[in-house]
Amino acid sequence: MMKKSMQSLRKMSAWIIGAALSITILASATVADEFFEISKNIEIFTSVYKELNMYYVDDTKPGSLMKTGIDAMLKSLDPYTVYYPESKIEDAMFMQTGQYGGIGTLVNTIKGKITITEPYQGFAAAKAGLKAGDVVLTVNGKSVEGKTHDEITDMLTGQPGTDVELTVQRFGNESPVTIRIKREEIKIPDVPYYAMVDDQTGYIKLTGFTQTASNDVKNAFMDLKGKNMKRCVLDLRGNGGGLLREAINIVNFFVPKGTEIVSTKGKIEEWNKTYTGLNEPLDTQMPLIVLVDGMSASASEIVSGSLQDLDRAVVVGEESYGKGLVQQTKDLIYNTKMKLTVAKYYTPSGRCIQRLDYSHRDEQSGEVKTTADSLIKPFNTRNGRVVYDGRGIRPDVEINPGEASNILVGLATNWITFDYATKYYYSHTTIDSADRFHLSDAEYLDFVNYAKNKEFTYNTRTEELYKELRKVAEEEKYFSDAKTEFESLYARIEPHKEQDLIKFKDQIKEELENEIVSRYYYQDGRVKCGLKYDPCLAQVSEIFNTRYAALLAAPGRK
Repeated sequence: MMKKSMQSLRKMSAWIIGAALSITILASATVADEFFEISKNIEIFTSVYKELNMYYVDDTKPGSLMKTGIDAMLKSLDPYTVYYPESKIEDAMFMQTGQYGGIGTLVNTIKGKITITEPYQGFAAAKAGLKAGDVVLTVNGKSVEGKTHDEITDMLTGQPGTDVELTVQRFGNESPVTIRIKREEIKIPDVPYYAMVDDQTGYIKLTGFTQTASNDVKNAFMDLKGKNMKRCVLDLRGNGGGLLREAINIVNFFVPKGTEIVSTKGKIEEWNKTYTGLNEPLDTQMPLIVLVDGMSASASEIVSGSLQDLDRAVVVGEESYGKGLVQQTKDLIYNTKMKLTVAKYYTPSGRCIQRLDYSHRDEQSGEVKTTADSLIKPFNTRNGRVVYDGRGIRPDVEINPGEASNILVGLATNWITFDYATKYYYSHTTIDSADRFHLSDAEYLDFVNYAKNKEFTYNTRTEELYKELRKVAEEEKYFSDAKTEFESLYARIEPHKEQDLIKFKDQIKEELENEIVSRYYYQDGRVKCGLKYDPCLAQVSEIFNTRYAALLAAPGRK
């Protein structure tokens, strides 16, 4: 019996060794096949590139041609994997640090003209006297006519300490104005505004996650705490994310040291990591509300999702963007870089909130679909509340601010509100403080008279549905019999500028006041002015006072 058992053991050992060898051989074969496939396709690509540069009928511009090829290849993966040639290294650095050498202003093409849309408060352009609405004619004596946005950016950025001279056409001036500006290091603050919004509630607006984000939040939080803050609102709306480590640090401010905050999983072992709080927190007890919207993404979702999973904060607003991917910047040869997606991240409950499935892109259309509803899975917060993956961060309290009216979109995209704000600025030396400024009825009527005579078009949803109905009626041969009724209906629903300017007065007035305030008080003023009408902030006190504890409580204990 023993002999038979030993023989069986030897046979089993031989089988295991043979199986292991087979697996090793198969693995080696797979690696060899992959290596051959990579080498083969690199040779093919090199051959195509060489033949094009040698024989194509027109000049191919080798550098531009190669970048087009690389960009197309990366575009087939996801929009976050990006190649930076040497000439664009500053862009890669700006993503991480928020710093660049330049004059500190936003520039846009408005009606074919390069226009200053917003100088940054306290930086070179504003200090030199450049104003929103200034139309740029020349930069260092060179005309900007026909220049692209990227070309203008290249002309304005440069080494701190160097000079750049702009000739601009200013509203109300017959002669152009020449302004010399000394470039400086520009660093847009991650926290552009924070304040006490009532005698107990502190408010912190976080717009980015560069290398200074957590330090900016810490300074704001401690300053507000010194002003008797008893509860805090962290506003992440419109924040598209940034550095993973900064997000972890910010969560750590509100949870104990050693708490699991986020984990990442990638194709290679080094990206399978769990990140915990490494520092002592600032405050683990203060009631906290986090505001999010559809533009809150990536690091913003790590902060809001982790605090939600740990039942440390109530999340308020709209469902967030749904970006559960992690990028890392890699140095390449010849001083080039590539930012590529290396992992997915998972909040403490174990969920990944990635909305779009880039790995199953439609091969013909290139369309990327959202994660199927059937694949959405429930997870539990620390207290047992149910949360879901695959759809961004879903707020505990959903507040929909409502959609912008079509006429407001038309006014904004055609720069009507922008141009009127410029006109208003040059006819009003001062205005009330940003949080108290309001347009009078007479001033709004002046805007109505200004706007109704401007060339701009917009479609309403009703008009779009009407056109669709008319098309179907024509196809089915019913239109001719009902032509009179169709024309009568259209006369009633056709957009009328003057009527819509009155109908949507509240919405338009809010946007107009915000644009005007920015002329006097810059970005800080925009935030202050916007808070007057903020539907989320309007409900913050009620949530803190009556629902906060119940929203975070375990099911059945509310």
